[in-house]
Amino acid sequence: MPFPWGPSLMRRMYRSWSGPIRKTAPPLLGSLTRYLMLSTQRRISDFNSFVVRTNTCGELRSSHLGQEVTLCGWVQYRRQSLFLILRDFHGLIQVVIPQDESAASVKKLLCEAPIESVVQVTGTVISRPPGQQNPKMPTGEIEIEVKTAELLNSCKKLPFEIKDFMKKTEALRMKYRYLDLRSSQMQYNLRLRSQMVMKMREYLCNLHGFVDIETPTLFKKTPGGAKEFVVPSREPGKFYSLPQSPQQFKQLLMVGGFDRYFQVARCYRDEGSKPERQPEFTQVDIEMSFVDQAGIQKLIEGLLQYSWPKDKNPLTVPFPSMTYTEALDLYGTDKPDTRFGMKIVDVSDIFRNTEIEFLQDMLKEPQGTIKTICIPGGTKYLKSKDFEVIKKFAVNHFNQEVSPLFLKTSGSGKSPFTKLLKEEEKTALISLMGAQEEDVLLLTAGEHKKACSVLGKLRLECADLLEARGVVLRDPTVFHFLWVVEFPLFLPKEEDPTELESAHHPFTAPHPSDIHLLYTEPEKVRSQHYDLVLNGSEIGGGSIRIHNAEQQQYVLETVLKEDVKLLSHLLQALDFGAPPHGGIALGLDRLVCLVTGVPSIRDVIAFPKSFRGHDLMSNAPDYVSPEDIEPYHIQVRRPEVTDRKDVKSVICETESSQQLVLPSLAKTENPLEKLALGQTPELLERRKSSKYPDNQ
Repeated sequence: MPFPWGPSLMRRMYRSWSGPIRKTAPPLLGSLTRYLMLSTQRRISDFNSFVVRTNTCGELRSSHLGQEVTLCGWVQYRRQSLFLILRDFHGLIQVVIPQDESAASVKKLLCEAPIESVVQVTGTVISRPPGQQNPKMPTGEIEIEVKTAELLNSCKKLPFEIKDFMKKTEALRMKYRYLDLRSSQMQYNLRLRSQMVMKMREYLCNLHGFVDIETPTLFKKTPGGAKEFVVPSREPGKFYSLPQSPQQFKQLLMVGGFDRYFQVARCYRDEGSKPERQPEFTQVDIEMSFVDQAGIQKLIEGLLQYSWPKDKNPLTVPFPSMTYTEALDLYGTDKPDTRFGMKIVDVSDIFRNTEIEFLQDMLKEPQGTIKTICIPGGTKYLKSKDFEVIKKFAVNHFNQEVSPLFLKTSGSGKSPFTKLLKEEEKTALISLMGAQEEDVLLLTAGEHKKACSVLGKLRLECADLLEARGVVLRDPTVFHFLWVVEFPLFLPKEEDPTELESAHHPFTAPHPSDIHLLYTEPEKVRSQHYDLVLNGSEIGGGSIRIHNAEQQQYVLETVLKEDVKLLSHLLQALDFGAPPHGGIALGLDRLVCLVTGVPSIRDVIAFPKSFRGHDLMSNAPDYVSPEDIEPYHIQVRRPEVTDRKDVKSVICETESSQQLVLPSLAKTENPLEKLALGQTPELLERRKSSKYPDNQ
């Protein structure tokens, strides 16, 4: 019997959905946004429904005086057996320990309960005595006069104190993650993340008609892209693959007529020991039909503006935009941090008639160029040793010479290259760069992309070094969003530059102006790929997709030389009336990390993995028995020595996830020294990061 889907059923469904809404919804559609915002502001969360407590520890004020309350929480600390501080997620409250003989049992319980034990107290809200108020505590004007108390669970001695000012190694925090989650910082991070996700759902579903659809976790291997985790099946030789993104599914949903899809999606990538990456991560995944690049960008700007935390400075839209070529030319990277200057400047014209031989030779090369950046106050804040490290790093890792120039100070004696410049060349450089007293220029000559790359890297490292020495370059309360557009559609393969691979993924559509080049000079084709960058980190990436089966097959088969049989289901779907469509995915972990200002994405994930992809709390991954493996028809070659780690190696592993320096170098204070030693995270990922982006 066919499913009774038709106009009448659709009308009944929409009537059933909209019936109760009519009672409260405003009469004008145009005021829906304002209505929802106001109604959200009116709602106050009831944190005490369905539980035994009457109030949270942090909500009580002088307005509650005289009320009898029941509180539940953890013992934060005690003072002289007279008071204890009770803590829950909402805050702290002072509890007066009774001293009367009649309350001896209550006093004994509260005085003997170990720190971090869970207790329930019932008592009356009273004012603190004059002069004993604590203005630093929101509840500092009142306290609880206890009548009854119950020890809900006693706490053994902890591996570390639950106090934000106590320094703990990351290995210890991850091993006892359930304790680390009690800290106010982790509570703030995860609750803020939850609030942002909820606001995103409101914006997409309630305001713009998106449908939240879950897609499968067990799928098949996708050609190209990042390495995927494989999952054995009970059929001999056949494996599932954990999807690195819901890319194919969301395109198939467009073919299926769900023209506005989103999902808070779990994604998986087996990327080994890459810094600041997690094997499992979360994306806010979005796809739309009948949309262009401008439409996607406007949607995301509105989404972020709507979900932005109230305690942060409001966002200004639209976000500025920059082409991929402009980003590389000015910042040496496709994810520029625009919070500060120090832009790369082409000074080739100043040296067209130079007498310096190696500069003459470089300008004769096809892509030869001379570039420079200006370090403000460089002679004041950087030492001779720093400049030696800069030069060594450029040679070792980019095969590129970098020379410091001291143009307006007595520091010219430190740079032999400065003495080679003619006065008119110095004057022209000072004028073009706007160099001030004590500024230093870093100059390099070489192939265009290589010169930009080395200066882009040194720009960031010098900014870190200047800030470490007291110079304020980047305001931590400012958020600079930037769209980077017009990426190349293809890039030469690293292992074989004569072949091409997708710069984003193989489903990205070519730029409308470059379609004719797809069939003649594909390496010159620009794409309809766009990235969203925040303070120098990529937090989102997407594209307009190829919706024509013939063009998609040509890209896969002829340009990329992929086996089209692996994607036959998608090609077939595109042939059955696929609408034009495009989308984007926001990296939720990285976005919340930047919003909260924490140093690592692990600080905004409840149970993250370590640098090597290990769960230090449960020791996953772990061995399984031969009996468990047998149904999957696979054989495992076990190492002779188990890879269980002692505490020392675990700590080294976790510290490596933060710094990527060897244990013997962990005390290196100068980031430029780390650069020269080749241990910085970026040096392990020299290839363009958006080739296998966090977001699809």
